[in-house]
Amino acid sequence: MSEIVRRALAEDVGSGDITTPAVVDDGAQCRAEIWAKEEGVIAGLAVALIVFQMCDPEVTFESEVADGDRVSEGQVVARLAGSTRAILTAERTALNFLQRMSGIATLTAQFVEAVEGTSARIVDTRKTAPGLRLLDKYAVRAGGGWNHRVGLFDGVLIKDNHLRAAGGVGEAVGRARGNVHHLVKVEVEVQTLEEVEEALAAGADVVMLDNMGLAEIEEAVELVGRRCQTEVSGGVTLEMVRELAECGVDYISVGALTHSAPALDLSLEIADD
Repeated sequence: MSEIVRRALAEDVGSGDITTPAVVDDGAQCRAEIWAKEEGVIAGLAVALIVFQMCDPEVTFESEVADGDRVSEGQVVARLAGSTRAILTAERTALNFLQRMSGIATLTAQFVEAVEGTSARIVDTRKTAPGLRLLDKYAVRAGGGWNHRVGLFDGVLIKDNHLRAAGGVGEAVGRARGNVHHLVKVEVEVQTLEEVEEALAAGADVVMLDNMGLAEIEEAVELVGRRCQTEVSGGVTLEMVRELAECGVDYISVGALTHSAPALDLSLEIADD
C-alpha cells in the first residue's frame, strides 16, 4: 500500500508543491476536518492516513468512523492536526483515494442491500483501475461485497475467447482440469443450456451464466442442482439485480462496482481557531 501512495504523491507533487510554500508560513500549524458532503459508505481511511504521514510523520489523523460505516451529509469523517503545509500538500491525493474507495463501497452496499434475503453474493471483477486493484477490491469488501479472483494467477476462469481458442466448453474445461492442481477451482463462461451440460460433464466447479435471460437462468440453476456453483454476469444493474438473485444463483458479478462507481463527495476544510 505504501508504494501505491508513494507513486500517487510523486504524480501530484512532482518536484515540489510550488503553491503551498509560497503562501503558507514555514512552521504554521492547523487543525482540519474531512467531512462528507453526501450520504455513503466510507472506505480508505488507512490509505489517507499514510498519505498525510508520508508528507509529515508528525501530522495526526483521527478517524471518527471506521471503514464500512455509513455516513450522512455533513458528518465528520476524520480530524487532522499538524503542519499546514503538509496537510495542504497531501490533501488532494488523500481525498482522491478516500473518495474513490468510498464510492466503490457505497455502490457495493447498494447492490448488497438490493439482494438481501437471498442466497446470492455480490462479487467484483478484474475491471479495476490499473495499479489500484487491491484497494478497489478492499473497498468492495468494506461495502459488504465479496471478491472474485484477484488476478489471472489465483483461479481459472475460461471465457469466450478461451473457448474459441480451445475448441469449446468441454475441451477447455478438460484441458484446465488436466493442467492445474486439484486445489484450483475451474470456472467457465456459458451462454446456453447445452453449454451448461457440457461444463457439468467436464467437471467445472462454477458455471458463469453470461447474458442469459431470467427464464434461462432459472432453467440453468435447476439443471445444475448442487453439482457446481452458479454465477451470473453481464450488464447487471441495480434495477435488475434482485430478480437475478431470486433465480437462485450463488454469485452475481458486477463490473460496475469498480469501473463505474461515482466518487463519494468528501471535503477537507481547515478549522477556524
